[in-house]
Amino acid sequence: MDWLNYHHLRYFWIVAKEGGLRQAAEKLNISQPSISAQIGELEEALGEKLFRRKGRANVLTDAGQTALRYADEIFNLGRELTNAIKQGPTSQTLRLHVGIADALPKLITHEILKPVFAMARPVHVICREGKTADLIGHLAAHRLDIVLSDEPASGVSTSKVFNHHLGESSVTICAAPELAASLKPGFPKSLHGAPALLPGESTALRRSLEKWFRTLGVRPQVVADFDDGALMKVIAAEGRGFVAIPSVIMAEAKTRYGLLAIGTTLRCVDNVYAITAERRLAHPAVNLITESARRLFGQ
Repeated sequence: MDWLNYHHLRYFWIVAKEGGLRQAAEKLNISQPSISAQIGELEEALGEKLFRRKGRANVLTDAGQTALRYADEIFNLGRELTNAIKQGPTSQTLRLHVGIADALPKLITHEILKPVFAMARPVHVICREGKTADLIGHLAAHRLDIVLSDEPASGVSTSKVFNHHLGESSVTICAAPELAASLKPGFPKSLHGAPALLPGESTALRRSLEKWFRTLGVRPQVVADFDDGALMKVIAAEGRGFVAIPSVIMAEAKTRYGLLAIGTTLRCVDNVYAITAERRLAHPAVNLITESARRLFGQ
């Protein structure tokens, strides 16, 4: 079995964090050649170069970036271990790594995560946003505890993951007050030719909306597509177009962005899934998330 020299790993970690050998040498109060030699031994053990020259500086290679992520986890866990032993189990901070699909509305994510921050036990939440497929890869590698998404993990995924349907919401079409007032009469036919701010073409909600538009025989004027739903709402608040949001967060959208409802459709729904690497949920914060989400959606 190959054993990792954590002493060498710590020197690598400090060099990467401090931005160079000179800064690390000053912090550790040892010579640069000594640090360089120990990083060389780590590279030899791993069989990969961790730094490469770029001009006069050393920058991380792809292998170095990977090593840094693991080193962060290793030394953070080391600090947690020390604190847990010194302070006792009741004060140990619980770490929760959450992957959030970029198509999932931020207001829904906020409502789902809100109870975690109110837990009696201290919690350190680490949120990572991205495409669902990418996040599932991190979940399978146990770098995430849960992925929140607007659609389930694909059946073609080679990772063994489990989908937990948390709920679904009807969709409300809304806009800034002046535009909402002009589109409300005659809804939904009034959406024909109206300026629209829509979620990205790859999202489940966009596909559902386009199917609904075809059924109605209406064709809105698409002003912009957004992967970032929060930015979409900010621009909608300026009156640039109507948006479609889950009805369950309509009250919050009105409060935060001043958007008013034009009309609601049951022909479009927005779903929320929790994706985990285990069928049975053991992490206390993950259990709390799923329970609170189902209450939010009235499940």
